[in-house]
Amino acid sequence: MQTVFVNPERCIGCLQCEVACAVEHSATRDLAQAWRESPVPRTRVHVEAGPVPTTAYPNKCRHCNPAPCQKVCPSGAITRSDDGDLVLIEPMRCIGCAMCAVVCPFDVLTFHPLVGALDLETAVAVKCDGCVDRVSRGEVPACVESCKVNALIYGEINELMASGRLRETGAVLALAGSAPTPPIGGDPLAGWHSFGVARAAAALEAVEWRSSRRPDTHAGATSVVGDPGSPTNEIRNEEEGTQ
Repeated sequence: MQTVFVNPERCIGCLQCEVACAVEHSATRDLAQAWRESPVPRTRVHVEAGPVPTTAYPNKCRHCNPAPCQKVCPSGAITRSDDGDLVLIEPMRCIGCAMCAVVCPFDVLTFHPLVGALDLETAVAVKCDGCVDRVSRGEVPACVESCKVNALIYGEINELMASGRLRETGAVLALAGSAPTPPIGGDPLAGWHSFGVARAAAALEAVEWRSSRRPDTHAGATSVVGDPGSPTNEIRNEEEGTQ
């Protein structure tokens, strides 16, 4: 099965995939003229901001099999391609009921007026169609072609998964066998780290010292408990003998 595979760790949120997708699905297929069309062409891939700054995720249709959106479509506007790999929408048959959006587990459907719908005022379901026309010509999807960081790649799903496993395994093994990289200019917290180590060592030494020694009330000094030859223990033995 040929599909678009997402590497979210590589996405930089540049939105080039969104622009390329919208232009590919425009009437003119020209970047300078597409935005002047009516209705304006819409993107089928949506780059969402990640939970951590500087992270993003290009969200797109997974073309589920079986597809929940296809099962609930009351007008039969959602069908599968002849090879069964893609879930497609026929704008002429879509009535804009949004049942497909309700059941979509990945929230990839939007609703906009499109050329080819019943009229230019009715909002119909819009989602990734896998660039079926481009693929039929032997080209890769527009979003993949525009991505400069390989966050989106196109190929056979099992081969893509295998290459991903090899990449992640290599990264883990390289990390396990390498030493930490020292910061440029030295560790800015080196003073705090050494202070913490010194405090911990001093506290441990104090605990060990208290556990092995105790004050001598007779000689006014400190001696090791349990040493039969210490002065404190000799005095204690004499007192016990006189009693």
